Amino acid sequence: MESRQKLGIRAGDTVRVWQKIQEKGKTRLQAFEGLVLAHKHGNEAGATFTVRKVASGVGVEKIFPLYSPIIDKIEIIKRSKVRRAKLYHIREKAAKEIKRQMRHATMVDLQTVSDTEEATKKVADEEAAKKAVEEAEAKAQEEAKKAEEVVEEVKEEKKEEITETVEEKTEEAKIEAPKKEEK
Repeated sequence: MESRQKLGIRAGDTVRVWQKIQEKGKTRLQAFEGLVLAHKHGNEAGATFTVRKVASGVGVEKIFPLYSPIIDKIEIIKRSKVRRAKLYHIREKAAKEIKRQMRHATMVDLQTVSDTEEATKKVADEEAAKKAVEEAEAKAQEEAKKAEEVVEEVKEEKKEEITETVEEKTEEAKIEAPKKEEK
C-alpha cells in the first residue's frame, strides 16, 4: 500500500499494470500497458487512475483503483513531461501526434512489489534475523566459555603464586627462627 503511494503515478506516465485474473480455479497475471490519462483523488482509499492503450487499432481504457487487491504490481515504464493534469484530449489524437507530444519522455524503471514477493521477502528477512540472533548467541556462549577458561587459568596461576610465596615465607621463617634462638 505504501509502495503504491511512493510510486507517484501521474498523467503522462506509461505504466504496466499487472492484474490477477482467476479462471477455472487458477490465478494468473495479465499485464495492461498504456498511457495514464488521469489520476484522481490523490492518495486516499478511493484513489483511481485511468490507463489508455490502443489494441488492434481500437482504443481501450481501464480505470484502476490504486489500492485494489486485484492489482498485483504496477510498473512505471517511462515518464513524460505534460502540462495538463488530465489528458482526455489524447482520445481524439492520432498515435503519431501522441508520440510527438510525448517525445520529452524519460525512461524510468519504478515498480511496486507484488504481494507474493513482499510476503516471501518478509519471511526471508525474518529467517535471516533469527539466524543472526542464533549466531550471535552461539558466539556469545563461546566467548563466555573462553572468558571462564581464562578466569580459571588466572585463578590457578594466583593459587600457584600464593602457594609459592607461602612456601618461601615458611622457609624464610624456618631459617630465621633458628637464628633467633641462637641469639
